[in-house]
Amino acid sequence: MPTIAIIDYDSGNLHSACKGLEAAGAKTLITQDPTEILNADGIVLPGVGAFDPAMQKIRDRNLESTIKEAIATHKPFLGICVGMQVLFESSAEGKQPGLGVIGGRVERLVTEPQLTIPHMGWNQLQLQQPDLPLWQNLSSQPWLYFVHSYFGVPTDPEIIAAEVIHGSQRITAAIAHQNLMAVQFHPEKSSHSGIQVLRNFVNLVQSR
Repeated sequence: MPTIAIIDYDSGNLHSACKGLEAAGAKTLITQDPTEILNADGIVLPGVGAFDPAMQKIRDRNLESTIKEAIATHKPFLGICVGMQVLFESSAEGKQPGLGVIGGRVERLVTEPQLTIPHMGWNQLQLQQPDLPLWQNLSSQPWLYFVHSYFGVPTDPEIIAAEVIHGSQRITAAIAHQNLMAVQFHPEKSSHSGIQVLRNFVNLVQSR
């Protein structure tokens, strides 16, 4: 059974992410210890809330270099929600620089008449990388659960793994490049499809 480190930087949804991964077959370790993170078979960076406080907590705990090193090891790495957004260079939500692992910026959803922001609820993925291991055994347009007001816009559109339509706007729902994957939705809150995404990540970790 693979050990997956869930990076603890006091930014929410740790235990729900942990339960979701355990339901998907993983042994989990909630930690902010660099050695434990780097020795794990796979790494998950969860997160809820705002960009600047999340980045400040990462820096306060001296986790910035650890996260970058963990990604550089080529072990499977999964960012979730704000854990995806902090991978970008910057955000319209705040002034702190992001981790800069992904080129690009986090932008605010466009306000439209009769369109709710935050984007909260179920939405259907449009898969841009349909052969990505993270999407195995899902329908061609699976429904996942979102809660967010901001989304990442990568400099390189080739790394976009899935999008959703919100009003008239097409927004990034997932990115993937080599061992690095990140999703804007909450798999741990997305019923069977979400657990399947986590199970696919666990299987990917196990196959390495």
